[in-house]
Amino acid sequence: MAATAHASPAKVAEVDMLTARIRDAPVVGIVSVAGIPARQFQAMRGRLRGKAEIRVAKNSLLRLALERAGADKKGLNDLAATLAGQTAIVTTALNPFRLYKELEGTKSSAPARGGEVAPAEIWVRAGETPFKPGPIVGELQKAGVPAAIEKGKVVIKKDKLLVKGGDRIPREVASVLTRLEIYPLIVGLDLRGAYEAGQVYRADVLAVDDVKVRAQVTDAVRGALNLSVFIEYPTAFTVPFLIGKAYREALGLAMESGFPTKDTAKFLLAKAHAQALALAALTGEGKK
Repeated sequence: MAATAHASPAKVAEVDMLTARIRDAPVVGIVSVAGIPARQFQAMRGRLRGKAEIRVAKNSLLRLALERAGADKKGLNDLAATLAGQTAIVTTALNPFRLYKELEGTKSSAPARGGEVAPAEIWVRAGETPFKPGPIVGELQKAGVPAAIEKGKVVIKKDKLLVKGGDRIPREVASVLTRLEIYPLIVGLDLRGAYEAGQVYRADVLAVDDVKVRAQVTDAVRGALNLSVFIEYPTAFTVPFLIGKAYREALGLAMESGFPTKDTAKFLLAKAHAQALALAALTGEGKK
């Protein structure tokens, strides 16, 4: 371990432990943990217990562990390109797509402290507030909230857009939002990349809409089935439909030609009876 010849024993042990985890795991992911409060991070880790293990470490140590484990796993070194900022490593038996979905499920709302980039437009809505009349009215107005006192209550007089999506949240606005119990930030474990069987998958590839994909698969199966039945292409799946189609066509032809069989006899008799009644009505025989 030449790269860590002068490293502390604790760092050497950390790299050894990370390397062993990476070697043993079928799937290895790198996640961003920036901006996640400690309490929420522990809750996220608890939700993943039994599904995935998370270890926060310095990027230099993670990079070294990936390099060492990469000697036994082709393509693993490519995962090091996702190391930036505050990161952690995730080891799991879940496939990368399932891992992405599990990590997305850990995300939750969080209050702004000021200076963060708004992920979407931040609005306050018209209506009563829980505040009693006092200095809070001035604080709200300073933050751009159209507040006033009406009938002894602090109210917001109309809907107001405070921060546009992509803009930074001013500190005074963040303070007011928290007091209004508006938590505009979404914090969670952002999967930057995941390695499995020689391949590194980036987040944009893993962000699959399950509902949309299921609908597309269903449409594809339905279209393939309709085409196969239309061109009468026999498969284990289409044979029952082709037999049903052939039966209906044969029955229709037998009915049209008046050919009696065990299956058509009752329909032919019913047809003949209906025709006889119609003929009797035309000739007046039905009135006698």
